[in-house]
Amino acid sequence: MINLKKYFSNLSPEQLEKYNSLIPLYRSWNSKVNLISRRDIENLYINHILHSLAIIKIIKFKEGTNILDVGTGGGFPGIPLSIFFPKVNFTLLDSIGKKIKVVEDISKNLSLNNVKAVNGRVEDHNDKYDFVVSRAVSKMDKFYSMVNKNIKSKSLNELPNGIISLKGGNLEKELKDHKNNKVFEISDFFNEDFFQTKKVVYVPYL
Repeated sequence: MINLKKYFSNLSPEQLEKYNSLIPLYRSWNSKVNLISRRDIENLYINHILHSLAIIKIIKFKEGTNILDVGTGGGFPGIPLSIFFPKVNFTLLDSIGKKIKVVEDISKNLSLNNVKAVNGRVEDHNDKYDFVVSRAVSKMDKFYSMVNKNIKSKSLNELPNGIISLKGGNLEKELKDHKNNKVFEISDFFNEDFFQTKKVVYVPYL
């Protein structure tokens, strides 16, 4: 059992059950498809599930918000976020078909009706969303230029629409051209050692 109540006290029993179900589902798939390194699969809860949920500490998406998860891999951060926000719509995009099959299977197993899995490149994907989320897909300048076209200008949420990315290390150079960015230290939210150098980066749509 994972102890998400430590950081998210309002989770329902159904949500907790779904989060706990992620562990055996990903272990099973990882034995067939190389989603996560062998070392990381032993730390799936902290390094992937909890890491994904750091986004919740900077924004509570309103009902009806549309989110695009670019380069989702096996479903991070999209799947953990979709469990937390069952009335928010998530499109999980990845260019590798076998990874999207994993997303589809896990979504089906957990009855995540708010998840749509798409096999494709973001350069060829033109649908519009409120937010684009990612985990260290590429440097922000390159990433912003790829996904800017996918972000709606009108916002449903208190935080204006834009990019929310999970990143690590020194980001000063990478973010120097994005003056309105906000960087949040995940270690301010979670006390596990893994998060000492991890950040949530928000870049608004301009």
